[in-house]
Amino acid sequence: MLIVDAQVHIWSAGPPGNPSHRQVNSYSAEECIRDMDAAGVDACILHPPGWDPNSGKISEEAAAKYPNRFAILGNFPLDKPENRSLIDSWKQRPGMLGLRYAFTQPHQQNWMTDGTMDWLWPAAEKAGIPIALMASNYLPLVGKIAERHPGLKLILDHYARVRDGKDDAAHGNQAALLALAKYPNVAVKCTGAPGNSSQPYPYRNIHKYTQQIVEAFGPERSFWGTDITRMPCSWKQCVTMFTEEMPWLKGRDLELVMGRAVCDWLGWKLPT
Repeated sequence: MLIVDAQVHIWSAGPPGNPSHRQVNSYSAEECIRDMDAAGVDACILHPPGWDPNSGKISEEAAAKYPNRFAILGNFPLDKPENRSLIDSWKQRPGMLGLRYAFTQPHQQNWMTDGTMDWLWPAAEKAGIPIALMASNYLPLVGKIAERHPGLKLILDHYARVRDGKDDAAHGNQAALLALAKYPNVAVKCTGAPGNSSQPYPYRNIHKYTQQIVEAFGPERSFWGTDITRMPCSWKQCVTMFTEEMPWLKGRDLELVMGRAVCDWLGWKLPT
Protein backbone atom coordinates (compact mmCIF):
# COMPACT_ATOMS: atom_id res chain seq x y z
CA MET A 1 0.00 0.00 0.00
CA LEU A 2 1.26 3.41 -0.99
CA ILE A 3 1.47 5.64 2.09
CA VAL A 4 1.73 9.38 1.42
CA ASP A 5 1.65 11.95 4.19
CA ALA A 6 -0.49 14.91 3.12
CA GLN A 7 1.34 17.46 5.29
CA VAL A 8 4.93 17.74 6.52
CA HIS A 9 7.23 20.70 7.18
CA ILE A 10 10.98 20.87 6.71
CA TRP A 11 12.99 23.97 7.62
CA SER A 12 16.46 25.38 8.21
CA ALA A 13 15.99 28.65 10.10
CA GLY A 14 14.09 27.65 13.22
CA PRO A 15 13.05 27.11 15.83
CA PRO A 16 9.39 27.29 14.81
CA GLY A 17 7.46 30.29 16.01
CA ASN A 18 4.57 27.97 16.82
CA PRO A 19 5.58 26.34 20.14
CA SER A 20 3.46 23.29 19.43
CA HIS A 21 5.97 22.29 16.74
CA ARG A 22 9.25 20.55 17.52
CA GLN A 23 11.57 23.25 18.83
CA VAL A 24 14.67 22.52 16.78
CA ASN A 25 16.59 24.86 14.50
CA SER A 26 16.21 22.67 11.45
CA TYR A 27 14.54 19.55 10.16
CA SER A 28 16.18 18.54 6.91
CA ALA A 29 14.99 16.50 3.96
CA GLU A 30 17.41 13.75 4.92
CA GLU A 31 16.19 13.65 8.52
CA CYS A 32 12.64 13.52 7.21
CA ILE A 33 13.43 10.62 4.88
CA ARG A 34 15.10 8.76 7.75
CA ASP A 35 11.95 9.14 9.84
CA MET A 36 9.66 8.26 6.92
CA ASP A 37 11.60 5.06 6.29
CA ALA A 38 11.33 4.09 9.95
CA ALA A 39 7.56 4.59 9.85
CA GLY A 40 6.93 2.98 6.47
CA VAL A 41 5.88 6.23 4.81
CA ASP A 42 6.65 6.28 1.10
CA ALA A 43 6.34 9.98 0.33
CA CYS A 44 5.07 13.24 1.71
CA ILE A 45 3.77 16.60 0.59
CA LEU A 46 5.82 19.47 1.94
CA HIS A 47 4.22 22.68 3.13
CA PRO A 48 6.88 25.41 3.46
CA PRO A 49 6.28 26.92 6.93
CA GLY A 50 5.96 30.63 7.49
CA TRP A 51 8.53 30.76 10.28
CA ASP A 52 11.40 30.03 7.86
CA PRO A 53 11.86 32.48 4.98
CA ASN A 54 14.03 29.86 3.24
CA SER A 55 11.49 27.06 3.53
CA GLY A 56 10.21 27.39 -0.03
CA LYS A 57 13.71 27.12 -1.44
CA ILE A 58 14.71 24.11 0.65
CA SER A 59 11.42 22.36 -0.15
CA GLU A 60 12.04 22.80 -3.88
CA GLU A 61 15.60 21.54 -3.46
CA ALA A 62 14.30 18.48 -1.60
CA ALA A 63 11.71 17.75 -4.29
CA ALA A 64 14.32 18.11 -7.04
CA LYS A 65 16.75 15.78 -5.24
CA TYR A 66 14.15 13.21 -4.11
CA PRO A 67 11.27 13.46 -6.61
CA ASN A 68 9.65 10.20 -5.52
CA ARG A 69 9.69 11.20 -1.85
CA PHE A 70 8.65 14.87 -1.85
CA ALA A 71 6.16 17.11 -3.59
CA ILE A 72 5.05 20.58 -2.50
CA LEU A 73 2.05 22.76 -1.82
CA GLY A 74 3.84 26.11 -1.78
CA ASN A 75 2.90 29.73 -1.33
CA PHE A 76 3.81 33.27 -2.29
CA PRO A 77 2.70 36.62 -0.81
CA LEU A 78 -0.75 37.45 -2.12
CA ASP A 79 -0.76 41.06 -0.95
CA LYS A 80 1.83 42.06 -3.57
CA PRO A 81 0.18 42.56 -6.98
CA GLU A 82 3.48 41.98 -8.77
CA ASN A 83 3.34 38.33 -7.64
CA ARG A 84 0.17 37.56 -9.55
CA SER A 85 2.11 36.54 -12.64
CA LEU A 86 3.68 33.66 -10.67
CA ILE A 87 0.50 31.65 -11.01
CA ASP A 88 1.06 30.95 -14.70
CA SER A 89 4.33 29.08 -14.19
CA TRP A 90 3.82 27.91 -10.61
CA LYS A 91 3.60 24.20 -11.38
CA GLN A 92 6.83 24.35 -13.40
CA ARG A 93 8.80 24.63 -10.15
CA PRO A 94 10.41 21.43 -8.84
CA GLY A 95 7.83 19.23 -7.16
CA MET A 96 5.16 21.94 -7.08
CA LEU A 97 1.61 20.61 -7.13
CA GLY A 98 -0.36 23.57 -5.82
CA LEU A 99 -0.70 26.27 -3.18
CA ARG A 100 -1.38 26.33 0.53
CA TYR A 101 -2.30 29.22 2.81
CA ALA A 102 -2.50 28.99 6.60
CA PHE A 103 -3.15 32.64 7.60
CA THR A 104 -0.87 32.31 10.64
CA GLN A 105 0.67 35.77 10.38
CA PRO A 106 -1.26 38.84 11.61
CA HIS A 107 -1.24 40.57 8.23
CA GLN A 108 -2.81 37.48 6.63
CA GLN A 109 -5.76 37.17 8.99
CA ASN A 110 -8.24 38.95 6.72
CA TRP A 111 -7.00 37.80 3.32
CA MET A 112 -10.06 35.57 2.85
CA THR A 113 -12.49 38.43 3.48
CA ASP A 114 -10.82 41.73 2.51
CA GLY A 115 -10.48 41.06 -1.23
CA THR A 116 -6.80 40.09 -1.16
CA MET A 117 -7.53 36.58 -2.46
CA ASP A 118 -10.38 37.40 -4.83
CA TRP A 119 -8.12 37.33 -7.91
CA LEU A 120 -6.59 34.00 -6.90
CA TRP A 121 -9.67 31.79 -7.16
CA PRO A 122 -10.36 32.30 -10.89
CA ALA A 123 -6.64 32.44 -11.72
CA ALA A 124 -5.92 29.14 -9.97
CA GLU A 125 -9.03 27.57 -11.49
CA LYS A 126 -7.85 28.55 -14.97
CA ALA A 127 -4.29 27.33 -14.31
CA GLY A 128 -5.43 24.03 -12.76
CA ILE A 129 -3.74 24.75 -9.43
CA PRO A 130 -5.27 23.16 -6.30
CA ILE A 131 -5.32 25.28 -3.13
CA ALA A 132 -5.16 24.02 0.46
CA LEU A 133 -6.47 26.31 3.19
CA MET A 134 -6.27 26.37 6.96
CA ALA A 135 -9.67 28.02 6.87
CA SER A 136 -11.59 26.61 9.81
CA ASN A 137 -12.95 30.10 10.55
CA TYR A 138 -14.21 30.57 7.00
CA LEU A 139 -16.03 27.35 6.13
CA PRO A 140 -19.23 28.94 4.73
CA LEU A 141 -17.04 31.22 2.59
CA VAL A 142 -15.14 28.20 1.28
CA GLY A 143 -18.47 26.76 0.18
CA LYS A 144 -19.27 29.93 -1.77
CA ILE A 145 -15.86 29.87 -3.44
CA ALA A 146 -16.28 26.20 -4.35
CA GLU A 147 -19.69 26.91 -5.86
CA ARG A 148 -18.47 29.91 -7.88
CA HIS A 149 -15.38 28.08 -9.15
CA PRO A 150 -16.34 24.44 -9.75
CA GLY A 151 -13.08 23.75 -11.58
CA LEU A 152 -10.97 24.85 -8.62
CA LYS A 153 -9.83 22.05 -6.31
CA LEU A 154 -9.86 23.12 -2.65
CA ILE A 155 -8.46 21.24 0.34
CA LEU A 156 -9.31 22.00 3.96
CA ASP A 157 -6.46 21.43 6.40
CA HIS A 158 -6.41 19.52 9.67
CA TYR A 159 -10.07 18.44 9.87
CA ALA A 160 -10.96 22.18 9.85
CA ARG A 161 -10.18 21.85 13.56
CA VAL A 162 -10.73 24.50 16.17
CA ARG A 163 -7.21 25.69 16.86
CA ASP A 164 -5.88 24.70 20.30
CA GLY A 165 -9.01 22.66 20.99
CA LYS A 166 -8.92 19.08 22.29
CA ASP A 167 -11.25 16.12 21.97
CA ASP A 168 -14.79 17.09 20.93
CA ALA A 169 -13.94 20.78 21.17
CA ALA A 170 -11.25 20.38 18.49
CA HIS A 171 -13.96 19.15 16.13
CA GLY A 172 -16.45 21.89 16.93
CA ASN A 173 -16.65 22.78 13.22
CA GLN A 174 -17.65 19.27 12.17
CA ALA A 175 -21.20 20.11 11.08
CA ALA A 176 -20.04 23.05 8.96
CA LEU A 177 -17.25 20.92 7.49
CA LEU A 178 -19.55 18.04 6.55
CA ALA A 179 -21.89 20.52 4.89
CA LEU A 180 -19.15 21.18 2.33
CA ALA A 181 -19.10 17.56 1.16
CA LYS A 182 -21.79 18.43 -1.39
CA TYR A 183 -19.19 20.33 -3.39
CA PRO A 184 -17.23 17.78 -5.45
CA ASN A 185 -14.24 20.14 -5.68
CA VAL A 186 -13.68 20.25 -1.88
CA ALA A 187 -11.48 17.69 -0.09
CA VAL A 188 -10.30 17.32 3.51
CA LYS A 189 -6.88 16.64 4.95
CA CYS A 190 -7.36 14.28 7.89
CA THR A 191 -4.01 15.46 9.19
CA GLY A 192 -2.74 15.72 12.75
CA ALA A 193 -5.44 13.59 14.38
CA PRO A 194 -3.33 12.54 17.42
CA GLY A 195 -2.83 16.19 18.32
CA ASN A 196 -6.60 16.66 18.62
CA SER A 197 -7.03 14.16 21.47
CA SER A 198 -6.12 14.29 25.15
CA GLN A 199 -6.32 10.50 25.38
CA PRO A 200 -3.41 8.07 24.76
CA TYR A 201 -2.83 6.14 21.54
CA PRO A 202 -4.88 5.09 19.58
CA TYR A 203 -7.00 8.16 20.46
CA ARG A 204 -10.29 6.31 20.07
CA ASN A 205 -12.40 9.20 21.33
CA ILE A 206 -11.91 11.10 18.06
CA HIS A 207 -12.10 8.23 15.55
CA LYS A 208 -15.75 9.02 14.86
CA TYR A 209 -14.83 12.34 13.27
CA THR A 210 -12.59 10.68 10.69
CA GLN A 211 -15.31 8.14 9.93
CA GLN A 212 -17.89 10.89 9.43
CA ILE A 213 -15.57 12.73 7.02
CA VAL A 214 -14.76 9.63 4.97
CA GLU A 215 -18.44 8.72 4.79
CA ALA A 216 -19.47 12.25 3.75
CA PHE A 217 -16.66 13.17 1.37
CA GLY A 218 -15.75 9.66 0.27
CA PRO A 219 -12.26 8.14 0.47
CA GLU A 220 -11.34 9.90 -2.78
CA ARG A 221 -11.52 13.26 -0.98
CA SER A 222 -10.19 12.30 2.48
CA PHE A 223 -6.41 12.45 2.93
CA TRP A 224 -4.39 10.96 5.79
CA GLY A 225 -1.37 12.86 7.06
CA THR A 226 0.41 14.01 10.16
CA ASP A 227 2.02 17.45 10.41
CA ILE A 228 4.53 15.19 12.13
CA THR A 229 6.63 17.80 13.92
CA ARG A 230 3.53 18.73 15.93
CA MET A 231 2.46 15.22 16.89
CA PRO A 232 2.52 13.72 20.42
CA CYS A 233 3.36 10.23 19.11
CA SER A 234 5.59 8.50 16.61
CA TRP A 235 5.09 8.68 12.86
CA LYS A 236 4.52 4.92 12.85
CA GLN A 237 1.66 5.34 15.34
CA CYS A 238 0.14 8.03 13.15
CA VAL A 239 0.09 5.40 10.39
CA THR A 240 -1.23 2.50 12.45
CA MET A 241 -3.94 4.64 14.06
CA PHE A 242 -5.58 4.50 10.62
CA THR A 243 -4.33 1.20 9.21
CA GLU A 244 -4.83 -0.97 12.32
CA GLU A 245 -7.15 0.81 14.74
CA MET A 246 -10.08 1.80 12.49
CA PRO A 247 -11.71 -1.50 11.45
CA TRP A 248 -14.32 0.28 9.34
CA LEU A 249 -11.55 1.63 7.07
CA LYS A 250 -10.24 -1.19 4.89
CA GLY A 251 -9.52 -2.42 1.40
CA ARG A 252 -9.54 0.10 -1.43
CA ASP A 253 -10.96 2.81 0.82
CA LEU A 254 -7.97 2.48 3.15
CA GLU A 255 -5.54 2.60 0.23
CA LEU A 256 -7.17 5.78 -1.05
CA VAL A 257 -7.16 7.55 2.31
CA MET A 258 -3.57 6.57 3.10
CA GLY A 259 -2.08 8.07 -0.04
CA ARG A 260 -3.54 7.18 -3.38
CA ALA A 261 -6.36 9.73 -3.18
CA VAL A 262 -4.19 12.74 -2.41
CA CYS A 263 -1.84 11.81 -5.27
CA ASP A 264 -4.79 11.53 -7.64
CA TRP A 265 -6.30 14.82 -6.42
CA LEU A 266 -3.05 16.75 -6.84
CA GLY A 267 -1.82 14.95 -9.95
CA TRP A 268 1.30 13.46 -8.37
CA LYS A 269 2.39 10.55 -10.56
CA LEU A 270 4.21 8.29 -8.11
CA PRO A 271 5.31 4.73 -8.93
CA THR A 272 2.83 2.12 -7.78
